[in-house]
Amino acid sequence: MRVSVKWLSEYLDLSEIKPVDLADQITLTGIEVDDVTLPALTLENLVVGKVMAAEKIPDSDHLKKTVVNIGKDESVSIVCGAPNVKAGQKVIVALPGVKLPNGLKIKKSKLRGVESNGMICSLQELGFSDSVVPKKAKDGIYILPIDAKTGHKALPYIGLDDAYIELDITPNRADALSMRGVGHEVGAILNQKPVFPEIMVSDDRTENVDEYISVSVEDEQDTPVYKMRIIKDLQVVESPMWLQRKLMNVGIRPIDAVVDVTNYIMLEYGQPLHAFDYDALNDKEIKVRRARKDESLVTLDGLKRELNPDNLVITNDGEPVALAGVMGGLTTHVTEKTQTVALESALFESSVIRKTAQSLNLRSESSSRFEKGLNTAVIEQALDHAAQLIADLGSGQVVSGVAKVETIQPEDKKVTIALDTINHTLGTSLVMDEVVQLMERLGFDTETSARPLTVTIPPRRWDIEIEADIIEEVARLHGYSRIPATLPKNESIPGELTPKQQLVRETRRFMEGAGLSQAISYALTTNEKAKAFSKHDADPVKLDWPMSAEHQALRMSLLSGLLDNVQYNVARQNKRVAFYEIGRVFHAVSDNKLPNEITHLAGALTGPRIEANWQEDEQDFDFYAVKGILEEWFIMLGITDEISFVPTQTFEELHPGRTAEIRWQNKGVGVIGQLHPALAEDRDLKETYLFEIDMDILLDAEKDTLIHAPIQKYPGTKRDVAFVVDETVLHDDVLSVMKQNGGKWLKAVKLFDLYQGNTIEEGKKSMAYSLTYQNLEATLKEEEVTADFEKLKTALVENLHAEIR
Repeated sequence: MRVSVKWLSEYLDLSEIKPVDLADQITLTGIEVDDVTLPALTLENLVVGKVMAAEKIPDSDHLKKTVVNIGKDESVSIVCGAPNVKAGQKVIVALPGVKLPNGLKIKKSKLRGVESNGMICSLQELGFSDSVVPKKAKDGIYILPIDAKTGHKALPYIGLDDAYIELDITPNRADALSMRGVGHEVGAILNQKPVFPEIMVSDDRTENVDEYISVSVEDEQDTPVYKMRIIKDLQVVESPMWLQRKLMNVGIRPIDAVVDVTNYIMLEYGQPLHAFDYDALNDKEIKVRRARKDESLVTLDGLKRELNPDNLVITNDGEPVALAGVMGGLTTHVTEKTQTVALESALFESSVIRKTAQSLNLRSESSSRFEKGLNTAVIEQALDHAAQLIADLGSGQVVSGVAKVETIQPEDKKVTIALDTINHTLGTSLVMDEVVQLMERLGFDTETSARPLTVTIPPRRWDIEIEADIIEEVARLHGYSRIPATLPKNESIPGELTPKQQLVRETRRFMEGAGLSQAISYALTTNEKAKAFSKHDADPVKLDWPMSAEHQALRMSLLSGLLDNVQYNVARQNKRVAFYEIGRVFHAVSDNKLPNEITHLAGALTGPRIEANWQEDEQDFDFYAVKGILEEWFIMLGITDEISFVPTQTFEELHPGRTAEIRWQNKGVGVIGQLHPALAEDRDLKETYLFEIDMDILLDAEKDTLIHAPIQKYPGTKRDVAFVVDETVLHDDVLSVMKQNGGKWLKAVKLFDLYQGNTIEEGKKSMAYSLTYQNLEATLKEEEVTADFEKLKTALVENLHAEIR
């Protein structure tokens, strides 16, 4: 919200405070100030000039030599290239020495041999944006009114003698999205009561609005208030200079007197209005309703908008003529030929306007105010003011009466709060009179006859509803700097990590020690990526109103986000990428609005595990390298004996022959495997290996205590066994049989050879294991080891149909 200090001075006495100091006061009371602009500081030598003559310069297709009177019968020669300059005009002249906002410094010069002693300025050259310059001055200089005084300063005529305070309005303070709202706020800060001019409508009693128009609404929830006035016998003229000036300096382009008044009233009251060309309406009935399926509307910007039942529309003769609260229609907008105006002022349901503006990508000053809320007490007052102003500027007449639908009435709210509650919350020692004075500065009535304080809140502050809101108002007006700073008096409790938090921290250290780097990816992603790599059957949790198509659903797996990070790094010539992430995934619950949040550990690795050097060749990450990292992590957790890796083809995103389900206590807790080659090719990745594990299950489980044992005193012995089995037999199956049948002295099993080739029958494989036997309390006897070893070989033959070699 760009606030004109001069405009604000129409309500308050600001003669004793500088704009910069006022901005500081506003910031200290809770509304952030983004910027303070003082145009007059650099534009002192701008004067009003009268063009006495304008002649084309020979050999130039656009330059003209002008003679300009700049006051006191003094005329100077100025070369001007504007196509609309001509004799008799009052113009803005920058004298030598002026530095324009674009950095150009004006000085005496010669152009085409003609002396130029200044510059006739366009609004763009004075810092105005193209979007706010009136159409007639867009491609040329700005023409001042004929009564502008020659030789006087030009700044007041274009509003650049003013100061502008840029407010960053938060949604809870939408009352400050109007000049009157800011007037109340600044009045409270300076302990002044703002004075607003009274508006009297001089309407034509010979006719009534009912003879022109009737209004109705389909749903009173969507449109609690809808009002309309008629202004007849109108001439649509150019707005006076004061109105153009106010609009341009807050960023709105002047169009004509009717449109400019609606924008002006919106800025003053915060109440959006819309003007219809009455003669362009097909009948005398206006109805507000939801759009029908397959309806469309061409809006003022010339674009055809496809509507849906979430959109609220103004209709006439059954057809949409405007998007309620957002933008008018092209067929009924006011033109220079308009003679009768139907002027609308309404209150629309904020959520409906928000959805319409977002779905159609059509945000406007009007829609932003409807979205944040309106002062219901000024809906008709703003309508009356606008109607009378339009009539005055266009020599028209306001028709008597207001066509209306009004299902709610503006009401004051009462909030009761104890003085002790205020002081206890803020740590202050205010007395009742001080609090009452603060409320009076805000324009709130108070009752103190009973012990608690009862505060009456007018409709213009619809953000105040509960005790906390009153406490906030007291705090900011009393002064945040005056609130005492104290340390908490509660007993201090030493903080420590829970066992689960400790394991998460140790997991981070372990993964980084294993050569992986931590990555953090967005929890929100696309619907497709949200469900990828997940075995959960339900659909992902979706946002009702996502900010973008890339962030519309909560992830059900961490791997999609990690793959995006891997792809990003590989595309930037990072050959080796190894990421891990600890984060939450989200699973929808049918009988609960909130999803289940589950902590997962995931990793993605590609490229060389060991880069080539003078000692060894390059070695890329493979399935077993990644599996080894996880096995070491399981050892750290103390759950290695109950972990198994079972081949699976249930993950369509992973390689069907290089993927295993990670099981713990015969329950699936994760997956490890190679990214499917087709997906890797789509992402321009080489072999990439992934894993993802449900950490919550593992970290919440009871684990074996890690016990450190001394070096063994007694020697052990080893046996080797080689055998041929079906190629479908898993290493885990072999280990299981050996551990169950190897005897109590078997301490370690190690696979040292795996072979398939010409000497082995097709469909078979040869496996060789080294077995370590050891007695912790005595030296092992040969016959004890031999007996256990033979029993183990027998078990291999019986359980796995092994052929001992």
